[in-house]
Amino acid sequence: MKMRFTWRKLAAVAVAGSTLIALSGCSGSLGGDTSTSNGDVIKIGYVTPQTGALAPFGEADSFVLDKMATYFKENGVTLADGSKHEVEIISKDTQSDAKRAADVASELILEDQVSLILVSSTPDTTNPVSDQCEANQVVCISTVAPWQAWYFGRGATPEQGFKYTFHFFWGLDDVLPVYSDIWAQGAPGDTNIGMLFPNDADGSAWLGAAPGFAEGLGYTVNNPGAFPNGTTDFSAQISSLKENNDTVMSTIMIPPDFITFWKQAVQQGYNPKVATVAKAILFPSVLESMGNLGNNLSTEIWWAPTYPFSSSLTGQSSADFAASFEKETGQQWTQPLGFAEALFEVANAALAKSASASSDDIAKAMSTLQVDTMVGPLDWAAGPVPGVAVSPVVGGQWRLTGESKYELVIVSNKQHPEIPTGGSVEPIDWPKQ
Repeated sequence: MKMRFTWRKLAAVAVAGSTLIALSGCSGSLGGDTSTSNGDVIKIGYVTPQTGALAPFGEADSFVLDKMATYFKENGVTLADGSKHEVEIISKDTQSDAKRAADVASELILEDQVSLILVSSTPDTTNPVSDQCEANQVVCISTVAPWQAWYFGRGATPEQGFKYTFHFFWGLDDVLPVYSDIWAQGAPGDTNIGMLFPNDADGSAWLGAAPGFAEGLGYTVNNPGAFPNGTTDFSAQISSLKENNDTVMSTIMIPPDFITFWKQAVQQGYNPKVATVAKAILFPSVLESMGNLGNNLSTEIWWAPTYPFSSSLTGQSSADFAASFEKETGQQWTQPLGFAEALFEVANAALAKSASASSDDIAKAMSTLQVDTMVGPLDWAAGPVPGVAVSPVVGGQWRLTGESKYELVIVSNKQHPEIPTGGSVEPIDWPKQ
């Protein structure tokens, strides 16, 4: 079925070598020794939400930064001209605030004088950081935000993108077919779907794509209206979902908001058969905080230990990388783990292809970069728009394996059969209250 949205529609909607790393606190320099090999030290800024409402996106940061410290200490980075450089990484916490994201990016550019910035996790983080980099002509590589929300949300057009800012992640046209496969498997024949969108950049991008896509598949869409992040009472939305008999629902929310919504939905007797939830339930820590109420909730999966891809830096497989994370931290693997590592893979590949450490040369290298990473093959020369490379996405469900303990199982892989499934879609198993 052909999707009933276009890039122009989305645009209109979105616009409304060696390292010595010493991490201190949530923000600070990760490069104590600034001696050089045979070239200047290359400084890389790393910006993520390590505290605040989006903190689950940054749970794996310290682990990955330690691993990157080891790698660059042993290898450095060698540019296309043969010069070898040490690397200094400077980490900044956005505190889950868009304004602070822009501010720390400015600090990295103007005070720390970084050569490039790596940024991750939702348009509230990637977009303001990318804007600062574009304005100051510093290369930025971003990820973990649907590419349309990053690209069109910053005012680009299908033909005209940006010079210094680059992105890799899946797009809405990639994830919506995954979601529709889950809807069809979890609630076959049901056509009433409720969709909830927050009043933020992610919500606007999804609003511009998801309802038209679902209607094109024969669904009757119920949208109770946008709501601000931080909403504490979802009674009006839940009442609408119940009145319309929306046995299928889909939403994108920040983690605290979805926890609030879902608990209220259960209390008020809204029991859909299938629910696809973007962003909010990507992380095991969020599911654990919901007790036993998250069984068979569905979400997108953009990286997992079963992904058949390995690191271009270390050669480590996805499975081994996840296992080492769990062993060393005592925590369950989490999706941003693979993408945090992949950011450094992309940065290293771009620098290796670049004639110098200047912004113009790095940007030129990035514009046609092709690299195989732990999250899959990335190709900036292939589009879909200038400056964007697309990574694979599949669908999964959370399975309750014990008291408040969950496992994320891949249940939909039609677009990427090379990524194995671990089960099939099951209707939500509603616990007795």
